[in-house]
Amino acid sequence: MKKITLADLRKDYTLHGLHEAEMAADPFHQFEQWFQTVHDSTEDEVNAMTLATVGSDGQPRARVVLLKEVDDQGFIFFTNYESQKAQDLAHNPKASVLFFWPAVERQIRIEGVVEKIDSVRSEAYFKTRPKGSRLGALSSRQSRVIGSRDELEQTFEQVQEQFRDEEIPMPRFWGGYRLIPLQFEFWQGRTNRLHDRLRYRRQGQAWILDRLSP
Repeated sequence: MKKITLADLRKDYTLHGLHEAEMAADPFHQFEQWFQTVHDSTEDEVNAMTLATVGSDGQPRARVVLLKEVDDQGFIFFTNYESQKAQDLAHNPKASVLFFWPAVERQIRIEGVVEKIDSVRSEAYFKTRPKGSRLGALSSRQSRVIGSRDELEQTFEQVQEQFRDEEIPMPRFWGGYRLIPLQFEFWQGRTNRLHDRLRYRRQGQAWILDRLSP
């Protein structure tokens, strides 16, 4: 097999440009427009976003989670409240998410503060999840060390048997978070690496739009 030369891996971005006059006054509306465009493209898992947090040890950590709701306050995702990401957010509620959509040569980066949503709303979403996902939430102690894959699967089978004929309850350690944005950056790939970067930053109740150098 031919050795991969990382320095030779590159792509020139030529699909679109990004102009201030075409941007919505509200970044939430701009997000909705881009998200719809991506949804209509060939991109897979358009709601996948990289969530970056910082723990009490000062170590940044990033992982991919799925955006499940957007309301007028922010962006909602769900997870185990005892996970590493939850521990990080309990220590430092500031976080950032990144959407990267190669099919349309676009990124959106959103920075803000994170808060838990109420349990009623979390439970409403939990009930919509596939049965296997609900059982998986009960079976997993996310981020904790386990002895083997067999151990995990045995726990799943036990939980599956326990709730074979019963409603699967939302675990007390599971629920949603909302990222409340303070800043959005919309990135459009351009040729010669002269990418377009337009940033919305919160100023009082208004959003200020700036162009950033690539």
